[in-house]
Parts: sequence; structure tokens; C-alpha cells
Amino acid sequence: MSERSHEVDTIDAPRISSGVEGLDVILEGGVDENRLYLYEGRPGTGKTTIALQFLLEGVRQGERVLYITLSETERELQLVAKRHGWSLDGVSLFELVPPETTLDPDRELTVFHPAEMELNETTNLILDRVSELNPKRVVIDSLSELRLLAHSPLRYRRQVLALKHYFTNRQCTVILLDDLSSQQNDLQLHSIAHGVVLLEQTAIDYGAERRRLRVVKMRGIKFRGGYHDFIIEKGGLHVFPRLIAADHHLAFEEEFTSSGIAELDQMLGGGLERGTNALFLGAAGVGKSSLALTYALAAADRGEHAVIYAFDEGRGTLQARAKTLGFDLQKHLKSGMIRLQQIDPAEMSPGEFTANVQRSVEHDGARVIVIDSLNGYMNAMPDERFLILQMHELLTYLGGRGVTTILVLAQHGLVGPLEAPLDLSYLSDAVVMLRYFEVQGKVRRAISVVKKRSGQHEHSVREFSLSDKGIRLGPPTAGFIGVLAGSPHFTAAPAVISVDGRDGVK
Repeated sequence: MSERSHEVDTIDAPRISSGVEGLDVILEGGVDENRLYLYEGRPGTGKTTIALQFLLEGVRQGERVLYITLSETERELQLVAKRHGWSLDGVSLFELVPPETTLDPDRELTVFHPAEMELNETTNLILDRVSELNPKRVVIDSLSELRLLAHSPLRYRRQVLALKHYFTNRQCTVILLDDLSSQQNDLQLHSIAHGVVLLEQTAIDYGAERRRLRVVKMRGIKFRGGYHDFIIEKGGLHVFPRLIAADHHLAFEEEFTSSGIAELDQMLGGGLERGTNALFLGAAGVGKSSLALTYALAAADRGEHAVIYAFDEGRGTLQARAKTLGFDLQKHLKSGMIRLQQIDPAEMSPGEFTANVQRSVEHDGARVIVIDSLNGYMNAMPDERFLILQMHELLTYLGGRGVTTILVLAQHGLVGPLEAPLDLSYLSDAVVMLRYFEVQGKVRRAISVVKKRSGQHEHSVREFSLSDKGIRLGPPTAGFIGVLAGSPHFTAAPAVISVDGRDGVK
């Protein structure tokens, strides 16, 4: 009865941090204290790093913490901490593996080695150290050594269960690490642990490895399910919780977002509404990125923060193109009103990119987001099967925060019938199509709004040009058919009025 009363008393107890901010977000506040948890994953997935972060958080809280290692030496752990910029001064390390100097025969009998001891003796050594230190947080690394000593699944389960009850009575939170070295999934261990976190590492055909984690089980705690990307860098694990757009909706004022080009705003029925997105679709070099850039510049001129995520172009190329068009991009970059971030598709996971966008919106106050281009975004995840779902969640999130999003997608080919590598038109609130077309031996550009979900728009096709005076749109290309197909035919007297000021076809 006393143990049951203790359970009831701690139901509403505050949670403690796991030491990893992203994991605490996934768990909606952290883990319950005085419980036993299992972190499992194959070698190289980051178990030791996340366990050290758990203990270092305890040190910051003024708690006694203990790291019991049966597989790594204290020297190895100190090296891991040093490379992350950590100090383990407040962490008690109990090493049950022989140091390198134990190859000396004179010292051979003075050290402990798990393979040479019975399971009970090893367990007693652990319990004696815990009783001596009386820590609030404990990490045991790793269970594979105990599993080998147990020789049988039944004995192994009973020993782990005994450890669980021992630590519960001592008011101690325990993390068990398991490298999944057994031939089969140890579901018996899952049933004992209060919570289970799985860490995975996968290698793609080209680029950096991808890491992700999943909370398999967490008793009595509501958590965000599914896989969550994470990276390991200096400072530890950085977890990027999977985005759930419904959790981030905010009320915002409904108004138009101007492109800074009066004719384009007119074609869009006054402009793009706040919280909507537009897809700029067309062949390579037709002017999609230049047109998207005008939205970021117009936002900066209004005093709003804009972010451009460049997957395809370098910073220098984008700045040079802006200068050619007469845009003063450099001024806004220096002031911070526009942030240009170049994305390396081979290095950044989808979860990290989504977290980057979310940080731009919530911490930097971005009101216009430009993703240039979706082709590069696709290349960032060649093995990902859920690109559409991830993009849908991201666009829904941005729409719910009142952010205007410009998406750029290059189609295959230059003239004639074009094919998009990905159909995102149904996710887009507006679709602006850009085309090359030929008139009397000259290649021209045409633009048309083919979809606008949130209101009326102009259905005409207009010619536009790129020059050192910016982007100029002409009147509708009356008298021609097939302009968007790239093969226009003159059918009537009205002329194409060239936007460069010279006469067109009459």
C-alpha cells in the first residue's frame, strides 16, 4: 500500500527536462521523475551524447548525477564531452571496464571486467555505488553487457526489473542505454521501462547521413508521435520536432501583400492575401526567381521581414542578378530586413529545414517566405516518400501564421510542352505561369495567373520583360493564341505591345 500511495502522490509531480530542448517539446514538457527509461539505437546513433545531456541538465539543477559505464572508458567519455565543449566536473563516472593500463599482468587482478564477473556481482557493484552517492539521475551504459552476463532472457528480465524497483524506492530517474545488439527486439524490456525512445541513423546515396528519433512509448505522457529529425553537432543533439500546423494558428489581419509591381498586383486581383501562397511555374531562366524576389523587396520596403531560402543559387549570383535588374537588395540584406539563407540539399534534412522556417517566423517575425526552388527541396530528400505531406504541413503552418509564401518550381524543358517534376498546384492558393514564346524571330516572355483560390484574378496573358529598370508587364497579348504553349499564332488585328517601348506585331 505504501508503494501505491507513493504512485498517487507523484501523479501531478512536475516533469524534469531530458536535457534536449526538442525532445522536451515532443514530450510536451519533459519526462516524469523517479522513473526508468530506455534509450535504444544501434552504435553511432547518439545514445551516449543524449545520455550525457540528461546528466548535465541535472548538474545545472544542482543534482547529484552518476554515469555507470560497462562499455566505454572514462577517458572516452571525457573526450566526447571535450569535443562538445562540455565539462564533466559535476558528473560522477563509475567505470566497470578496465583502463588501458590493465594489460600489465601485475595489475590484472585489481580491475573489474563484466565478462569475468557474474551478473549478481556486477549488479551489486552498481547498487553499492548508487547507495554511496545517492544520485538523482543515473545512466547505465549499456544493457548489452548485462544481457551477455545473464545468459537467459528470463534472468535478464528479472535483473532489470529488480533494478527498476530499487531505483524507484530511491527517488532516482534512470536512463538505460541499449545498442540493440541482441538478435531480436527486446520487447520484454519495453514492457518494464516507463518510456522508450528509439534513435536511428540512415545513410542516403549521396550526402550526409540522416538521423531521426521516435518516442515508442511513454506511460501517462501525451507526446508527439512519429519520427523527428535530429543532428549531432558541437553542443549535443538538436532535435527538430515534427511540425503540426494546427498547434500554431494565430489570428492575423486580412490584407493584400503587394509585389511592388502594380500590373502584377492587378492580375492577382489586388495582390496575394495574407496567409496564402503562390506557385511560380515555368522553364529555367524565364524569370521566376526574379519575380519572387520582388515580393521580398516589397516586404522590406514596407518594413516587414522577409527570408529567401535559396536551394539552387549562391548568394553572389542572386545579388548580381538583383543588381542587374536595378534592385537594391544589398541595402535590405545589410539592414536585416531580408535574410538570404543558402541551403545545401545534401546536408540539411527536411525536419531541420522546417525548423529553420519556423524559427524565422516565430523568432525573427518573417512575414514573407520565398522558397527557391522546390526542385532543390526535392533533391534534399531523394529517399523521402512523404514530400507532399511535409510541404502541405509547412504551407498550412505558414498560412495559419499569416505569412505570404512564394514557391518557385522549374519545369522540364524550355519551349513547347513543359512537364513539372512535382505537382503542387493543388496545394497552392495561386499559380502564376511563366512561358517563353516566339514572335518574328524573337524570344519573349509571357505571364498569366491560371489559378487564385481566394478571389478574382485576371485571366489574360501578358508579356513581361526583365531589364535594368526592373520587371515590366505589358498589356494582354490580344490577337494571339497558344502563347502559353510556346507556339503563338496571330489571329486578329490587335498587336502585341512590347513592354520595352517598341512596337510589336501589327
